[in-house]
Amino acid sequence: MKYVLWQVLGMILVALSGQGVIRLLIDHDRYGLLAWVPGGFAVHLISYLAVTAIGVVLAGWAADQVKKTKTTR
Repeated sequence: MKYVLWQVLGMILVALSGQGVIRLLIDHDRYGLLAWVPGGFAVHLISYLAVTAIGVVLAGWAADQVKKTKTTR
């Protein structure tokens, strides 16, 4: 069950940060949730992309762990 929660958290990160990347690419002045991060457009874009990558890795890792626990039972 705990891996499912990690997977959901990873998917939420991907959804929110992916939306932030798209919004930032369309309107360069709207920084969204990461507006508190100091820096300009490039810093915010890299931050959103990093959070997206972290979410993808976290969701993938959790999905693998769920598969492992289902096959060992």
